[in-house]
Amino acid sequence: MSGVHHPAEDGRTTGPVTSRSWWIYRGTGQPLADIRLGDVLPKPPGWRSFDGGPALPPVPADSAETDRRLGPAGRATPRQDAHDIDLVNTALLLRRPLLVTGRPGIGKSTLAYLVARELGLGRVLHWGITSRSTLRSGLYEYDAIGRAQASLGHLRPGAAPDPAPGAVPEPGAAPEGTPEPGARIGDFIRLGPLGTALLPYELPRVLLIDELDKSDIDLPNDLLHVLDNGTYTIPELVRARRREPVSHVHTDDPDGTVPVVDGLVRCRAFPFIVITSNGERQFPPAFLRRCVRLDVSPPREDQLAAMITAHFQDHEGRHDRLVREFVERSRDHGGLAADQLLNAVYLRTAGVRGDDKAWNELLDALWRRLSGAP
Repeated sequence: MSGVHHPAEDGRTTGPVTSRSWWIYRGTGQPLADIRLGDVLPKPPGWRSFDGGPALPPVPADSAETDRRLGPAGRATPRQDAHDIDLVNTALLLRRPLLVTGRPGIGKSTLAYLVARELGLGRVLHWGITSRSTLRSGLYEYDAIGRAQASLGHLRPGAAPDPAPGAVPEPGAAPEGTPEPGARIGDFIRLGPLGTALLPYELPRVLLIDELDKSDIDLPNDLLHVLDNGTYTIPELVRARRREPVSHVHTDDPDGTVPVVDGLVRCRAFPFIVITSNGERQFPPAFLRRCVRLDVSPPREDQLAAMITAHFQDHEGRHDRLVREFVERSRDHGGLAADQLLNAVYLRTAGVRGDDKAWNELLDALWRRLSGAP
């Protein structure tokens, strides 16, 4: 891929960039037809090598979700700066999480979908963080109540009524509390997005951990062991491993199930993890040193124009004035979100016009500052 560097004031490029020889991810946002990731991705460093198994095949992409976020494949997408592509490839080669920091609405989370689409890594796993998110909720959930009900036969169609008090069990009857036949413990465990990403896939899964700023103060430190070792245990399966050494559990993928041996999950290809942050809090040094850190700049006019082209077919160059107005308003308001521009473009393409005064009033309503100030 050819091109010319156009340096901006901060040293980053503002136009077409030349691919570096070591790049695997090129930042085009389009599927790479000339390579297969497994053939070009170097072996991991020894300290980031994992040997989980049995190996799992790739999962299909969620094309509808990817197209919703990026626009249909085949259309132009905003070209990333060479510096940003450098850091994406650095995280990919080092098998380290990529901590992406920037103001809200500038496209941090879309990076995960760009990488997944371009490198053919299948459906993106999404862990949206809230103040109630815990490490366990990211790894797995166990439906203890459902299993207890199944064990007592309460959910079994046609189950016999409970025996009368003091009744003697029939010869050969299972002891009280024995799980219903077919109701194995794995049926009541569902892996979360993080837990699914750490399964032993042949190629890395893409995991988006969105807005880590919102988490409880302990979550970044709680993640350290898992991110370092690429492994975790499910205590409920560990306790049951003698009678159920291989459990088939549900994953975070639709209708997905996988075998887990002795309650231990260990990755094979460390996932490509994008962690987004709005820069609203400081993370512990121990967490930061385990990440590759990318500070995302607000999109330029050419990147916003490419974003419009990706979402609105045959509209290239028709909204340049609107883009310039948006950039000026964003600068005056301390930063607006890119989807606020997309909202305005959609209304214009849908025929919402009116006179200049009415249109400007509508833009004032759409492009309010994100801080909530008038």
